[in-house]
Amino acid sequence: MASPPPPPPAKPSFTNVGLERVMGQNAAALRQLFGEPDAEVTEGTGRKLQFSSGICVLDTYLYPKEGGGVPVVTYLDARQRDGRSIDRASCVAALTRRTGGR
Repeated sequence: MASPPPPPPAKPSFTNVGLERVMGQNAAALRQLFGEPDAEVTEGTGRKLQFSSGICVLDTYLYPKEGGGVPVVTYLDARQRDGRSIDRASCVAALTRRTGGR
């Protein structure tokens, strides 16, 4: 009797642990934390600010809260410079240590 196939790998879970310094922040706070963004894209009411270092690239997505107001980070994504995945909190920590970061 053949053994059952192994279970599929667990899907990565995304938490906000270690991201408290970024989530919910506006563009001015991100500039204060990381310095000037390497790229900035505005589309409709959304805005993406990208910050990078020798270690990683962080994309922050800012949207106004329901009812309007100043756009704040509602989602972020991180990757190593070669495109491989990296822990988002580790990337935030690395970026705060780059030249221009605080």
